[in-house]
Amino acid sequence: METLADIRRKLTGAEDLKSVVRTMKAMAASNIGQYEQAVNSLGDYNRTINLGIIAYFKERQEEKKITEKERRSTCAIVFGSDQGLVGQFNNSLSDFVSEHLDKIKGTKIIWAVGDRIKAVLEDRGFDIKALFSVPGSVKAITPLVSQILLKSEGSIEVNDVDHVYIFHNQPNLKGTGYSQKIQQLFPIVENWKSNLSETEWPSKLIPQVAGSEKATLLALIREYLFISLFRASAESLASENASRLAAMQRAEKNIDELLDTLNHKFHSIRQSMIDEELFDVVSGFEALKDELNK
Repeated sequence: METLADIRRKLTGAEDLKSVVRTMKAMAASNIGQYEQAVNSLGDYNRTINLGIIAYFKERQEEKKITEKERRSTCAIVFGSDQGLVGQFNNSLSDFVSEHLDKIKGTKIIWAVGDRIKAVLEDRGFDIKALFSVPGSVKAITPLVSQILLKSEGSIEVNDVDHVYIFHNQPNLKGTGYSQKIQQLFPIVENWKSNLSETEWPSKLIPQVAGSEKATLLALIREYLFISLFRASAESLASENASRLAAMQRAEKNIDELLDTLNHKFHSIRQSMIDEELFDVVSGFEALKDELNK
């Protein structure tokens, strides 16, 4: 049977754990805000880049088609997590990746961002060719994106990869939970060009490209790829922290229930001990009273 000391020790441990959970909740909530702000800050810059690409396509209207080469190999860049306590964050994303890659023919190359997603993907039979660390802050996203861009450009130049996709979790618009997203980076498909070309130019002036058209387009596309990868990383981090926040909320609820149970048990045992002591006192008094009456 548990003693008061045992229960008191469990209560102390539960209170300490609750304090840790509250700290992790506060950190997760704070991180969500900064990553969402980072995504929102890309809006105007992304619009500027898109308008630049529109200007190029409007000036080169004679280019009607983009010839897409026969698929040789596909690279999937999967943004997951390095840390745990994120619920089904990595598992649900891995299922999403498997579902889409199973429909794609040819060789598949996986680049994982995060040790946890790497382990989950390997359990599903994928061969991970590259591993990147998950950024710990908004400032660390840019170096990660630069590494991925450098490696992807090198792989495309040596003809190892001709199709590149991004897989990641993104926060839901309603602000609760997250969902999975896929985006194709390479090649620049015809429907992407058409959608940009159909966007209305914001002024009555005809857009013109200054300087070398090829150099301008390459610079714009490079920035477009940077924005796409940066957004994917920031949205993944926001989703990860949202998942961790939800996990901590469930943990806090379970700890509160445990504390209620332990407190009830503690007071019940303590009351039983007091009752026993009172019973001993009353019994002793009755015994002494009987002796005095003889």
